[in-house]
Amino acid sequence: MNKNLRTRGIVIAVVTLISLIIMFGPWNKPKDQSVSAGDFFKPSRLKQNLSENIRLGLDLKGGTHLVMQVQADEYLKNLTAGNGLKAQKELKDAAIPFTAVKADVPGLMVVETPDTSKHNEIRDKILPFIGSDIWDVSTSTAPASVSFKLTNRAADQLRKEATEQAKTIIEQRINQFGVAEPTVQLHGREENHQILVQMPGVDNPERVKELIKGESRLEIRSVPDPQRYETKEQAEAALAGSADREVLPYSERRSDGATDTGFYVIEKNAVIDGNDLRDARGVQSQQGVGFEVAFSLKPVGAEKFGTWTGANVGNYLGVVLDGRIRSVARVNDKISDSGVISGSFTQQQAEDLGLTLRSGALPAKVVYLEERTVGPSLGADSIRQGIIASVVGLGLVVLFMLFYYRASGVNAVVALILNLLLLLAGLAMFAATLTLPGIAGVILTIGMAVDSNVLIFERIREELRAGKIVKSAVDTGFDKALVTIIDTHVTTIVSAAFLYFFGTGPIRGFAVTLTIGLLANLFTAVYVSRSMFMWTLNRGGRSAETISI
Repeated sequence: MNKNLRTRGIVIAVVTLISLIIMFGPWNKPKDQSVSAGDFFKPSRLKQNLSENIRLGLDLKGGTHLVMQVQADEYLKNLTAGNGLKAQKELKDAAIPFTAVKADVPGLMVVETPDTSKHNEIRDKILPFIGSDIWDVSTSTAPASVSFKLTNRAADQLRKEATEQAKTIIEQRINQFGVAEPTVQLHGREENHQILVQMPGVDNPERVKELIKGESRLEIRSVPDPQRYETKEQAEAALAGSADREVLPYSERRSDGATDTGFYVIEKNAVIDGNDLRDARGVQSQQGVGFEVAFSLKPVGAEKFGTWTGANVGNYLGVVLDGRIRSVARVNDKISDSGVISGSFTQQQAEDLGLTLRSGALPAKVVYLEERTVGPSLGADSIRQGIIASVVGLGLVVLFMLFYYRASGVNAVVALILNLLLLLAGLAMFAATLTLPGIAGVILTIGMAVDSNVLIFERIREELRAGKIVKSAVDTGFDKALVTIIDTHVTTIVSAAFLYFFGTGPIRGFAVTLTIGLLANLFTAVYVSRSMFMWTLNRGGRSAETISI
């Protein structure tokens, strides 16, 4: 055996061994769990490792597919309303007269004034904290007012940022919920503000849906009047038109299971909010009945909270969650870095609330546009049918190659099997997800692999018919077919790249599987198959004079 053939054999053996290790190694086993050598080689252990290393997509494993839309205009509305409240405070603190601040139209805030004498002062006071580069300012004399309008470019950018922020928060919530290998990505055209979520193996999609869209907007505000009113009308009468306060509904479950309801007059500006949270967890209630949510604050939030509570001992605080007061309590002492949201939650409610508070509030609501649920039994059927299709296709190809190309067909069969081995190892190594279209990519790869061998074998036959000796015919056949094989594979890989970058979900899975299969085929059809011909022709130490092809 010459040195070149020996080198080729070592390369093929090493590549095969590495592929088997990648496929069947216990790479996803927890570090604290060891695997003995005896257990490692058990068929059940190898099968389990393979199932863990080859990730299955939603259509094969089962799970939930959701497409949701972020209500980005609502984000602009909330932003404008928040700027309106801050503008009122700033103008009052600066003793600049104004009649009203209207901020109920997304991206438009209007400050009405008694006359036009203070318009420049109002503009100079408000622009620094709302952003002078994203708002256009105009004034009017009838009626006297200063208008702040968000520029179109800034509005589009803020909508985009709201969508990306919502995607990040949703991804955090799903990861903390424990969904294995979820997919969370932007979906469709940018201006549609859509997010795609795929959750393989989810057995309670309704809970996850509620978890995703839950706002969990937490605020702790001052309650200047601890009087609880039975009706909203009574509370609004006590409000007496104050611009700094509002009426919010109150609902809190008692330890005996009953629910206290009513209305409170509460300050609009929060002492702290959800952005100041460091952590939040569902815990057993201190009263021993039900669960509550214990939270801790970041250093900046703790400083603000401690300063306020230290200066307001004897006054009342309200915990506001999603626009509803969940509890009202008297400040008996300075509170710095922790607190509790009570309400006799169930364990699941407390855990979910703590989770959504930890991940942060969504910048705007989300609505579901599309939902598909694939059961695990349907996924198992897809796997079984895909395997049957692949095995039948492979079997027919093997029979054809052995019948038509005789002993040389064995080369093609061995190269084809190694090609499939490299394909599965590639999927495991790159943590690619195998989908139902991905199985179609596997079957197409089989066809491409056979096509490469057919090109090579027919070229060899042509050279033999032209009168060349066997070794020269094999070398020439491989050399002439190589350009065509590379050309067809490169053009197909380019097409797969377009499918990957511009496709979504299963289409990308098809592109990944096809690309890995084609790269593996370049190695097996050209390098492995040629090595097997070299071995066949050089058996016994001398060159063969005939070949079965």
